[in-house]
This record gives sequence, C-alpha cells and structure tokens, in this order.
Amino acid sequence: MLDHIFFPVPRADFDTMVSFYTQALLPIGYTKQLDKPGYRVGFGPAPGNAPFWITAASDDQPDAQGKAGRGVHLAFRATAHETVDAFYEQAIKAGRKDDGKPGLRPFYHPDYYAAYVLDPLG
Repeated sequence: MLDHIFFPVPRADFDTMVSFYTQALLPIGYTKQLDKPGYRVGFGPAPGNAPFWITAASDDQPDAQGKAGRGVHLAFRATAHETVDAFYEQAIKAGRKDDGKPGLRPFYHPDYYAAYVLDPLG
C-alpha cells in the first residue's frame, strides 16, 4: 500500500546522509536508482523502483511546527483514479488541507494520477 516516502534532511547534511544510506542499504538490495546531486536521491531494488528517497530540506518552506522543510512525504498506492478521488474527498471532509487536487501529473510519467493533502501536522 505504501508507494514511496521522501525523507527530508538538512541541506548541510545531505551528502553525509546519502553516503550513509548508500552503504547501509546495500545488504537489503537497495541501491541508487535516481540521483539529482545535492537535491534528491531515490533508493530501491531495481531501475524504476525507488520507494525510499533522501531529499534536501528546503530552507524556505516551513512545516507545521515552523521548522524549515522538515515534513515527511508519504505516498500510498491506489489501483484506480476513483480511489484517489475518494481518498482526497475523505481527507478534506476530515478537515485536512488541500495540497494538490486529484489529477494527472505527467511530469512524473504519463499516467501518474495523484492528489495531495496535508495531515494534521502539516
């Protein structure tokens, strides 16, 4: 059900964290699958499959506690667009904040359909 997670780290620690996870994840078969130096690295078991990401925290986007760019991004897998729509509707009905209405996100890939909401901690 969990598709991927973005784990933000302080920009000053980005290279250290990437180096650590590059070595630490080898025993479970996770290697770098995508590398945008200084910005984001995706780890996973095979090309096109990177469920764990290290990303440099943004200094200008505070999270719910006012800390710069420390929020974790969780993505859940759904089998149909209608499921994504229903998730979004329920989250909004539960009082959560919209962070991206349901729709195609072709910049990820042609059929990437997603919706974004902020949880109670932002």
